[in-house]
Amino acid sequence: MRSTTVRKYVPLFSMMIPGLIYLLINNYVPMFGIMIAFKEVNYAKGIFAGDWIGFKNFEYLFKTRDAYVITRNTLLYNGAFIIIHTVVAVGVAILLNEIRQKLANRFYQSVILLPHLISMVIVSYLVYALLSLETGLMNKTVLPLLGIDPLSWYTEAKYWPLILTIVHVWKGAGFLCIVYLASIIGIDTEYYEAAMLDGATKWQQIRMITIPLITPVITMMTLLAIGRIFYSDFGLFYQVPMNSGPLVETTSVIDTYVFRGLITLGDIGMSSAAGAYQSIVGFVLVLLSNYAVRKLSRENALF
Repeated sequence: MRSTTVRKYVPLFSMMIPGLIYLLINNYVPMFGIMIAFKEVNYAKGIFAGDWIGFKNFEYLFKTRDAYVITRNTLLYNGAFIIIHTVVAVGVAILLNEIRQKLANRFYQSVILLPHLISMVIVSYLVYALLSLETGLMNKTVLPLLGIDPLSWYTEAKYWPLILTIVHVWKGAGFLCIVYLASIIGIDTEYYEAAMLDGATKWQQIRMITIPLITPVITMMTLLAIGRIFYSDFGLFYQVPMNSGPLVETTSVIDTYVFRGLITLGDIGMSSAAGAYQSIVGFVLVLLSNYAVRKLSRENALF
């Protein structure tokens, strides 16, 4: 009986193999590289054969003000992204659910999801076409209509927290929106029919039915996002600002700092230390966030 069952599912197991191999190579094998964070890399001896130096690689990362700046930027940007992403994605998902015409619904879903599929390199050039000092749409068309002089966007750091937030939400909210839309579609329509019989308005239906029933999904996606709050979209913070020097203080995050350190110094140990720092803090944040959720609502916790 058992051998028959195994033979029955052999095709499915075979289809799993490529994905499992990718997961193993991409996610688990690199974990052994954490030891590089505590070694002095010596190419003559081999990457893993270097001398143990304890926390000296971490000292390089934290001994200057740069550690404070990149940590602050990473946390504040990603914290804002999580909140805004969730609000926008839930709002758009609710609006999409109200479109009853199937063709129109599919069209709007595709349009919303399309930016998520575009390379960040392409996005950076789209932003440049909008903000370029000489030929950008903002300086050549929009600002003159408002009676405002052209701005040198790539040297004015004060505008970039808003620019990066808009770009990130435009590019990434579509995927999250589809996840929430799938959850909303799965809600039993009898809840809404009963609410309408009781005279509930559309806003009351959203507030009392839709939001509470998709709260577990919102919680799960938020906890997963918190787990990566110390990781940043490298393309967003490096490609989109075009690595402009005047913007470094505002756009520098842990990932771009490590990259610049590698390009300038070739310090693999420091890079590995930063990666270990990101992973450990992210893991701790997930545990703390899940603990807080369990205290408030045990059924919404991940574990």
